[in-house]
Amino acid sequence: MDWDKLRIFHAVADAGSLTHAGDTLHLSQSAVSRQIRALEESLNTTLFHRHARGLILTEQGELLFDATSAMIRRLETAEARIRDSEEEVFGELRVTTTTGFGSLWLAPRLPALYRKYPDLKIDLMLEERVLDLPMREADVAIRMKEPSQADLIRRKLMSVHMRLYATPGYIAEAGMPESLEDLSKHRLICQNVQATQVSAGAELVRELLTYDVRSTLTVNNYFGVLQATRSGLGIGVLPDYVIEDFPDMVRVLPEVESKEVPVFLAYPEELRQSRRIAAFRDFVTEEIIAHRKKMRQEAGSAA
Repeated sequence: MDWDKLRIFHAVADAGSLTHAGDTLHLSQSAVSRQIRALEESLNTTLFHRHARGLILTEQGELLFDATSAMIRRLETAEARIRDSEEEVFGELRVTTTTGFGSLWLAPRLPALYRKYPDLKIDLMLEERVLDLPMREADVAIRMKEPSQADLIRRKLMSVHMRLYATPGYIAEAGMPESLEDLSKHRLICQNVQATQVSAGAELVRELLTYDVRSTLTVNNYFGVLQATRSGLGIGVLPDYVIEDFPDMVRVLPEVESKEVPVFLAYPEELRQSRRIAAFRDFVTEEIIAHRKKMRQEAGSAA
């Protein structure tokens, strides 16, 4: 199969339109159409269903698109490694982490990274699903457990605990619970125990719900839990890292917390020499060191 035809096929499949693919490739619609017909003839199959609103891949087309997508990813990896041999840190870096950590901890700190590396382009993918790094669904991940795949470089960043927090206004109105039994008089805001989340958080919520909590609000990520808690709706089950950026929050029942949740940064072995990953890794590490130092200072002041 001719690479030029495969490249054009990939652009058409990605765009779903001969015209849009032509614009991307700087080719006329007729030239793109001729290349697609030639590829279909060489394979003796139909790759697209044609209709008024555009093009839809056939089953055979889907198989070929999977193959060209893998080829494109490998080429992008090669290009990134070649570019990373330069001194400058630039280009795209695809980062994946959970919605809660990405929106509450990482995103607010990214301005410092962009000030240092203004030509860096970050594609931040926030979801609870664990993306496959060796298959290049992302370049680097921050995960709430140690990665199990052997071909990943991993570094433990910190440990997190889930704890109970509320606003001063809520405490003034509803009172401060003195024991777990007192939760029956309050509204608990948490992730649903059936939702994808760290197991330590789900275990803590299950334990809390055994105390006949009067009312609950469940949200499928910690960003939503934080927003509802800060609105004074009730007592939220939240990771402790949010408190640095929201110092007005009051910790409820200080003796109650989840088991330790390890936070790891991971990336594929083949990207070991990537300057973009090194820049991101060092930035996150420095931010966590600063976070720990601030927490120790505040703990010492409180004592």
